[in-house]
Amino acid sequence: MPPATIPDLTARQLQAVLAVADYGSFIAAAALMKTSQPALTRTIKRVEHLLGVALFERSTRRVHITAAGREFIAVAERMLNDLRITVRSMREIADEQRGQVIVSSIMSVANGTLPRIAAFYRKDRPGVELHIREGVHGTVLEDVRSGLADFGISYIEDLPDGIDAIALGREAFTCVLPKHHPLAKRRTLPLAALDGIALVSLPNESRTRRIIDAAAAHAGIALRHAVTVTQFATTMSLVRAGVGLAIVPGSVATDLPHLGLVARSLTAPALRRELGIVTLRDRTLSPAAGGMLALLRRRFRD
Repeated sequence: MPPATIPDLTARQLQAVLAVADYGSFIAAAALMKTSQPALTRTIKRVEHLLGVALFERSTRRVHITAAGREFIAVAERMLNDLRITVRSMREIADEQRGQVIVSSIMSVANGTLPRIAAFYRKDRPGVELHIREGVHGTVLEDVRSGLADFGISYIEDLPDGIDAIALGREAFTCVLPKHHPLAKRRTLPLAALDGIALVSLPNESRTRRIIDAAAAHAGIALRHAVTVTQFATTMSLVRAGVGLAIVPGSVATDLPHLGLVARSLTAPALRRELGIVTLRDRTLSPAAGGMLALLRRRFRD
């Protein structure tokens, strides 16, 4: 048996049927619908024609609902209610008051700058779910390329084809060390001052580690990566325990005094990296994701 043809009913036609059913009068229903009685009558007849059944029995004084009409009215009420809910939801999404945003970020930004910006975003948009994925540079790019993340935050040099970037600025690396360490007496540290000193470092596959190693090799400096960790929080704990010093992005070197640590700028050479937002080319962001991206651009350097 071929599928039944779906009648081409409009929301206004459904509202007209419900108005007649509620008021039991074409005159009152027409006033509610802000239309003429003849026009409303034509609308009801059109609906009945599309359905193939009579919805109302007319008398000189009153309109009565037929058995088929009662069944259809129950369905029409559900349909209009679902439509109202859907329209409200779509408007909330358009107004960035509902939805989901997934941001993939390198660990230094996720641990440093991003929490502050996320707090701003959530304050204005409490109905939006914000998911932050942490990873190394390659993981961020893969999250963006696969569509798992709406956009990413990472280094923007030498990006693969199909990935676009919006620059956020350059970030300097600093050396984190215990406040009583002999090198803490200096205001800045040449990279050569760390030659041979035990360091707490990220793994080889980390882009941060590769930037540091490339700068050291170019300067003819042998850095000693004594302990390898995958999280900056662990890095700080190990430095605090005296296991070694650490070279980290400046955004991570926050709230150090209560840990008994200090940060010193690195010189000769100064280590910097270009940070930015990475997006999949030609991907259209949802209103909620677009709002988060715009906030990042405004607030990243605050």
